[in-house]
Amino acid sequence: MSKATEPVARPDDVKRPLVEIYTDGACSGNPGPGGWGAVLRSGSHIKEICGGERAGTTNNRMELMAAIQAFESLTRPSNVRLHTDSVYLRNGITSWLPKWKRNGWRTADNKPVKNSDLWRRLEAAVERHQVTWLWVRGHTGDPGNERADALANRGMREAAAARRLS
Repeated sequence: MSKATEPVARPDDVKRPLVEIYTDGACSGNPGPGGWGAVLRSGSHIKEICGGERAGTTNNRMELMAAIQAFESLTRPSNVRLHTDSVYLRNGITSWLPKWKRNGWRTADNKPVKNSDLWRRLEAAVERHQVTWLWVRGHTGDPGNERADALANRGMREAAAARRLS
């Protein structure tokens, strides 16, 4: 079962390519070394990207980085269907972000928003796209989600290995 937020249609949407994106983040320890992964599909084209942080990151930061890197890799405005198993990412971008901005990047209980640097970067990255945010249950056999998870884990392993070598 997926939950979607439907965007408002714009006149130029017909000219925009449709891009399906699956994202995931992973972390060994929280905080610890972490990785992110994304699968982007448009027509017959598929692009896979991943990366990581050597230490001191969190799973939520990696979930955000997966989405940021996916959007930043798009070369033109697109209609995007982003699939994530992160409630934090989906609720943050669709519900919490406008409230945080109104409150000067403070939460409802007046604490600083965690990861505000990445939330701001994500907001800028999605600005030129028409996005539908879809939540998918993780680890239930969805091929796109499973591949994004594998890429995130690869990014995490590579970051942890680089940490050991430095």
